[in-house]
Amino acid sequence: MEISQVHEIVNEAAEQTLGRENPVQEDLGNLVDIGNEIFDNEQVDRWVRSLMNRIGKVQFVNRGYRSGAPSIMMDDWEFGSVMEKIRSEMPKATENESWNLTPGASYDPNVFYGSVARAKFFNKMTTFEVPKSIAPMQIKQSFSSATQLNAFTSMLLNEVDKTMTVAFDDLAMRTINNMIGETFWDAFEGAAITGPGNAKCVNLLSRYNTLFREELTAEAALTDPSFLRFATMQMDLTFSRLTKISTLFNIGGRERFTPHSLQHFVMLANFKAAADIFLQSTTFHDNYTKLKAAEEVPFWQGSGSGYEFSNASKIYIKTSEGHEIEAGGIIAVLFDHEALGMHGYNNRTTSNYNGKAEFTNYWYKRDARYFNDFDENFVVFYVA
Repeated sequence: MEISQVHEIVNEAAEQTLGRENPVQEDLGNLVDIGNEIFDNEQVDRWVRSLMNRIGKVQFVNRGYRSGAPSIMMDDWEFGSVMEKIRSEMPKATENESWNLTPGASYDPNVFYGSVARAKFFNKMTTFEVPKSIAPMQIKQSFSSATQLNAFTSMLLNEVDKTMTVAFDDLAMRTINNMIGETFWDAFEGAAITGPGNAKCVNLLSRYNTLFREELTAEAALTDPSFLRFATMQMDLTFSRLTKISTLFNIGGRERFTPHSLQHFVMLANFKAAADIFLQSTTFHDNYTKLKAAEEVPFWQGSGSGYEFSNASKIYIKTSEGHEIEAGGIIAVLFDHEALGMHGYNNRTTSNYNGKAEFTNYWYKRDARYFNDFDENFVVFYVA
């Protein structure tokens, strides 16, 4: 198993989350697992380094499809290290010879029709720890009772819990950001992202300005009711389009569909607030302009020093595939439940008492897996 130390990402992400730094370029190559279709024999344990990793989970992509049918934490497992996703492809239709019979002709019923199936292996894990030393004997003189001492210790440990929670949230957002970056690269391959984009990378502002012959800017768009109605319409259309099988909404170009029940919609708070205020407050029949229920985020990577739209809507990263992406104006993402996720497990605390110096060290550890699957539907909405 490939294990990455992500303490540097955790610390840097915390600085951006807490508003101490503006967003900077991040290398997410050691964080997000994008899977491999070939599982090599170099995947061994980290102790004796000769025992082959075992597949702990086999996941079949076998979802029923009904004609006309309109948070990234996933399940865990304890043993094994590899997540294997197996999927099959749609067969092609052939001629129905029942209605084209020819006297004397032979019709062979013994032809074998093979199936196409692919497996993708995810075997990357991240880990970090937060250390804390507790020395109650040395600090007793500063308190008047055991109650006060316990309260002080509880306060210190609560700060550790805050660190773990911020790290958990930040790494989850980086998993989404990596998928956003790869989607931009697929659409523009490093070129300027000011064009209309494609079905999975939708520049709402460019399309609006072209359609209505306007010259609206990204900043002004968020307070323009006409643009907000257009953006809401485009998002609503995409919700419906994802329910139909298509190759247009995933980087891998696979035949995929996402029913409404498995669609995840994440929206930037700036856009959500603008839509609520400038649309719903002046609309009598708000069901025509109301946005779908969404998970709301205040920023994608960092807030900057004042939550300016330019910072809140921006990512500046180096993706798992090594692509350098700096993109702003991102207002929402819509994706399949299988497109990305986090298998968080094995949170634990170890300790050691130092009898010579009389203090106890605690190590709060977290192992987790973060993955992107480019063969599943993922759509970015942005203004640029």
